[in-house]
Amino acid sequence: MHIEVGVVESTKMVLSYVTAGGSFAYLASQLKDEIKGHRVLSLLARSLLATIAVFIFFEVLPHHPVGISEVHFILGSTLFLLLGVSAASIGLAAGLLIQGIFFAPFDLPNYTVNVTTLLVPLFVMAALANKIIPKDVAYKDLAYSQVLKLSLVYQGGIVTWVVFWALYGQGFAAENLLAVSTFGAAYMLVVLLEPLVDIAVLAGAKTFGGLQRSGILTPRLYHSA
Repeated sequence: MHIEVGVVESTKMVLSYVTAGGSFAYLASQLKDEIKGHRVLSLLARSLLATIAVFIFFEVLPHHPVGISEVHFILGSTLFLLLGVSAASIGLAAGLLIQGIFFAPFDLPNYTVNVTTLLVPLFVMAALANKIIPKDVAYKDLAYSQVLKLSLVYQGGIVTWVVFWALYGQGFAAENLLAVSTFGAAYMLVVLLEPLVDIAVLAGAKTFGGLQRSGILTPRLYHSA
């Protein structure tokens, strides 16, 4: 999902500063809810777990350049269901930053582009979850169809943002359109695999029910809203 430096020219990067700033402002509003709920220590633990997981997604799991970007197994819905939207957001933003500082400094100039691509779909997915998941249903009890919808929204959002940045930066030339199409088709593999991972992880959460008192998982995983 990385947009390479140069795809969006420097004069057009202003838009990414706005979108990234809006993403962080929305994240700040979510953090206020966590603080009001006296879940600060839990949030710190969950954010650390999310950051470690994102680092593994970026650097350990297979990732290959395809078309205009790279295909990563970014299990956004998995992070959301286990750790909550705030911790998942922090993990995605921090994991991307750590990768840029220590492993891919050439990507740092595009941090605002890439962090927008990761966070906005997560926020949209979280909003959808509030609508399609009844308040009396814990995440561990979700059906495959519900998990699939969340995954489609998140991964589809990533593809949409990558396509947008590519077209915004490079226009509608035939070569660019081909690269965009190739990336979009390859990313469907992630869309197919993520719901299966989610269902397996939720099944594990049921098996290890004692974790609900640990503070390292979102309360919504085991309890109704």
